[in-house]
Amino acid sequence: MTLSDTALDVLLKRLHLANARRVWRDLTLRAEHEQWSCRDFLTLLISEEIAHRQQTRLGRVSRWARFPFLKTIDDFDFTYQSVVRLSLLGSALASDFVTEGRSLILSGKPGRGKTHLAIAIAYRAIQNGFDARFVTAAELIDDLSAAFRAGRLADALITYTHPAVLVVDEVGYLTYGTDAANMLFHVVNDRHRHKRSMIFTTNKSLTAWGHVLHDDDLAHAIIDRVLERGRLLPLDGPSMRTKHLGLDDPTSPEASHQLARSLEGEVIRISGIEAPQFPEPTPSSSERSGHLAITTVTPA
Repeated sequence: MTLSDTALDVLLKRLHLANARRVWRDLTLRAEHEQWSCRDFLTLLISEEIAHRQQTRLGRVSRWARFPFLKTIDDFDFTYQSVVRLSLLGSALASDFVTEGRSLILSGKPGRGKTHLAIAIAYRAIQNGFDARFVTAAELIDDLSAAFRAGRLADALITYTHPAVLVVDEVGYLTYGTDAANMLFHVVNDRHRHKRSMIFTTNKSLTAWGHVLHDDDLAHAIIDRVLERGRLLPLDGPSMRTKHLGLDDPTSPEASHQLARSLEGEVIRISGIEAPQFPEPTPSSSERSGHLAITTVTPA
């Protein structure tokens, strides 16, 4: 039996084998030239289709996750971390992290790679066949607060309770409304009951969450549920954004140079920008005496 090219195209289209329709002609030429068996040809054709579908799915689910940027675990530099190691994250990168509903709280000062790690773990979950969602704590709380006022809280919660992995970034970075703890508790409690994984990043100690969320009791309940099947991972080391300046090491030449410049009244550069984008005017002596008291350190 011999099928025309058009007839074969129609059959592959009916089976929704889009990639197979694109590559089968080239594979046929290779098979004839290299004398493949029918089994070899069919195996490669199906493998190409599966690989294409997997790549398409990764792109689609990653876009739906709304990552602010895409980073993998291979991109993370563990050199400066004294606590977190790749071996320690092994369980978080496995399918069991999702199927068992485990959670993580990544804590540390800004620039330590908390968001990078959270996205990398969530992306690995996507690679393992699950879906994920990324949101900042401020966005989540604002969205649910608005939904509550509009009488559609139940519908809005689905966005944050149904994904297999939820990343809540930057807990404690901004000021939240007085209903912050209540809104976040709705999400955490539902995900805890259904054993759905959560990843939080924060620059605050867990004892400070009550102050941040305006409710000590609810903050304790949130942390209790997250850590029942989760763990706290502190990230230390220098800021990845400014480690080239040596600001986190007071003994480094760079830090000493920055300190000397600050004592001389110059602007300290704390980012990678060579000059400040919005330079402050230097106050005159009369302005100092009228508005600002400046203590000058004179070397002995």
